[in-house]
Amino acid sequence: MANYASFLLMAGELSLGLAIALIAVAAVVFAAVGYVLGNKISEKQRNKKYGDANEQAEKIRQEAIQESKNYKKEAEVELKEEQIRLRNEFERESREKRSELQKMEQRLNQKDELLSKKDSNLLKKNEELEQQKRELDKKHAEAQKVKEKLDKQAELMTQELEKVAQLTREEAKQQLIDTIVDDARKESAVTVRTIEAEAKEEADKKAKDIISLAIQRCATDHASEITVTAIALPNDDMKARIIGREGRNIRALENATGIELIIDDTPEVVIASGFDPVRREVARLSLERLIADGRIHPARIEETVEKVKKELDQQIKQNGEEAMFEVGLFGIHPELIKTLGKLKYRTSYGQNVLKHSIEVAFLAGLMAQELGVDVNLAKRGGLLHDIGKAVDHELEGTHVTLGVELAKKYKESKNVINCIQAHHGDVEPKTIEAVLVQAADAISGARPGARRETGTNYIKRLQQLEEIATNFKGVEKSYAIQAGREIRVVVKPEMIDDNQAMFLAKDIAKKIESELEYPGQIKVNVIREWRAVEYAK
Repeated sequence: MANYASFLLMAGELSLGLAIALIAVAAVVFAAVGYVLGNKISEKQRNKKYGDANEQAEKIRQEAIQESKNYKKEAEVELKEEQIRLRNEFERESREKRSELQKMEQRLNQKDELLSKKDSNLLKKNEELEQQKRELDKKHAEAQKVKEKLDKQAELMTQELEKVAQLTREEAKQQLIDTIVDDARKESAVTVRTIEAEAKEEADKKAKDIISLAIQRCATDHASEITVTAIALPNDDMKARIIGREGRNIRALENATGIELIIDDTPEVVIASGFDPVRREVARLSLERLIADGRIHPARIEETVEKVKKELDQQIKQNGEEAMFEVGLFGIHPELIKTLGKLKYRTSYGQNVLKHSIEVAFLAGLMAQELGVDVNLAKRGGLLHDIGKAVDHELEGTHVTLGVELAKKYKESKNVINCIQAHHGDVEPKTIEAVLVQAADAISGARPGARRETGTNYIKRLQQLEEIATNFKGVEKSYAIQAGREIRVVVKPEMIDDNQAMFLAKDIAKKIESELEYPGQIKVNVIREWRAVEYAK
């Protein structure tokens, strides 16, 4: 029994090992079979993909072939269309060329016909001329025979006259010549005196006609300049704001502009008084802007005055350009145009110098047009003849000398410079245009009411008063106000202290007394102001 059990146990163990072995063998077999089947399946898939790729490639190739055929057809169609278009265009151009050639051929045929007619006419005229020449030769031969016959007769008559007069031919000829010369001299002298008298009379008449015509055609306005400007106020309450606390606003405005402001009982009006029109204009514009702005205090006043001065510089340039365009001139140097614009704020014997220059240019141009000389030169010389007056208060020298220097500096022509030099007779005029500018200047200044002597003398006295004060060392600027009864002198505080300011006022007063003649007395007011400025950053 025990042996049987052992046998069973051994048999069970053997069957278990066998089963495991069989399972292992089966696993290996299945793995091998799976590998082989997998390879075959993968190969089939690869073959299928390869076949699909070949089919796709073939399809793409066929499409590309078809597309290339389509492109080729389209290109052939376009090429044929282009060939047709070019052929049509060529045929059209050929037709046009043939038409032009036919027209040219017709014209040439017409010209040939005309030339043929002219040739036939010339041949006829040539034959006529030959016939006339033969006739003239025949007449010349006959005349020569007559001349020889007359010469012989004249020779015989001369010999007879020599015997009767007892003079040779040369002596008689000399006496005849002397007699003729004396008679000719007497007649020529009488004729010359008559011509001179007639020419002078005619020249005077012509000159009067030209001048009267030029004056009649020139219609330039005249206006005497004054020394005050009225500034309208919106209400009388604005006067107190203009004056400011303890008068600080009005003092700041007067010091910044150099113009005296007169605030009296006249309703809603402030008067700006000063001899310099530029300063008056700066004061007027500045005050109008301050009134419109409403902020009136010393800092704002100084800022506004500086801004107005810059804008007025642009206005001065515009004035010069307007004058140039009004006269009809071009090509003047920009700096010379700006200097010309300053003449609007310059007067000569009460006459506005810019208007005077425009009038002189018009008059000179009109007279030049009547005489048939250079109109542009006459206008240019007339417009620039007083250009020196724009800077004569800044530089030393007469306005003629300064004008010549400016013209040379900005490359004006010699003839224009001669017009400037000769308009007061300082040099001899070298051209007719210079004479016309001289005459036009005299005509413009001689018009009734055009100039006022007293106004100019008054302005010159105020200018001299300012020049005397400005020439002292340490003086920054000076302003003549109160119609010349007061001179305000602003000094540089770093150069003049309080004690020196007192002595400076005395020195200026003494120099005014020694160099100027004036009615009443002149107050010398020296102002020294020190400002400490720092910026918070």
